[in-house]
Amino acid sequence: MLKALSFCTALLSMVLLQACSPATQDTERMASHHLTLSEANKLVELPLHCVETPYPYKTGAVLGSADDLKEPSVLHPVFYGCFDWHSAVHGYWSMVTLLQQYPDLEQADEVKAVLKRNLTAEKVAREVDFFSKDINDSFERTYGWAWLLKLSDELHSWKDPMAKELAANLQPLADLIVERYINFLPRLVYPVRVGEHTNTAFGLSFAYDYAVNHEHTELQQLITKRAKDYFSEDKNCPISWEPSGYDFLSPCLEEIGLMQRVLPKQQFLTWLDDFMPQLADPDYSLTVGKVSDRTDGKLVHLDGLNFSRAWNLYALANQYPQYAHLREVADKHMAHSYPNLVGDSYEGGHWLGSFAIQALNQAQQ
Repeated sequence: MLKALSFCTALLSMVLLQACSPATQDTERMASHHLTLSEANKLVELPLHCVETPYPYKTGAVLGSADDLKEPSVLHPVFYGCFDWHSAVHGYWSMVTLLQQYPDLEQADEVKAVLKRNLTAEKVAREVDFFSKDINDSFERTYGWAWLLKLSDELHSWKDPMAKELAANLQPLADLIVERYINFLPRLVYPVRVGEHTNTAFGLSFAYDYAVNHEHTELQQLITKRAKDYFSEDKNCPISWEPSGYDFLSPCLEEIGLMQRVLPKQQFLTWLDDFMPQLADPDYSLTVGKVSDRTDGKLVHLDGLNFSRAWNLYALANQYPQYAHLREVADKHMAHSYPNLVGDSYEGGHWLGSFAIQALNQAQQ
């Protein structure tokens, strides 16, 4: 197990900073929102540790008969690790995005070997077979779907010589997921507003990015329409009700993240002023989510909430200077949860790295 990083936030005084150890000072630089090579080397260990670890595993599948009782690696020959299917998917995304940013990772050869060994056309075809069964029509809807499209996006943008083959291998599954979105969204009458996997706004955000990047006009237009149908009339989001006990997504901030994508700038700002007017206050603050037990797979969700809140706040602050003060709110969330990341128990370690990386990527844009 990796040793835990010490952490010192940018909000500490210079006196306290001088008292920090070198390791603490190194991690302190994370508060400046730069994913360094040193940090990337630590973070990549998290998915490397789990993507080929088959147990413990939560299937999330519906069994149609005794024939469906198979080893996870048989049902999901690519995404059988990291406790569940979606965590395995974004574990692969974590490795690809880190390697894309830092080709000289200490573990670069090992990461490439894992990708080449598992993201094969034959193994992806078996994943497609699983999804193609009617009984699994709603499998991983829409959380895992969104992460699969994000992984596909990352492979397509990666300039490494092996990336083109890997992206092509995964494309049949990405195409199937796109079909699932197109089939499902017209039937979803009301959005799901929870702070966990089925949150509609989160499920549409990464899919929208994929549609834009791949010039998939049908998917992009459908997501835009449904986002407006679901959320355009929302006002005064009750963020004071957050978080719920197991949240790893903020229903209010995920909705902002989606509408920021699909609405023209001025229309979005008008909508936002009605939806969460308090965000415009330069003194706006938001209490971080607190984890009481890091070995409880549900309670540790609150660290994920801090990271996902951060990436939405960074995105808003990056695009709109009038919301630049929200970076400090995001910083506070990162500072609270980042120290727990490396060396954490498997309940959080198998997935939280992806959330932290997404937040760090957003902070740097």
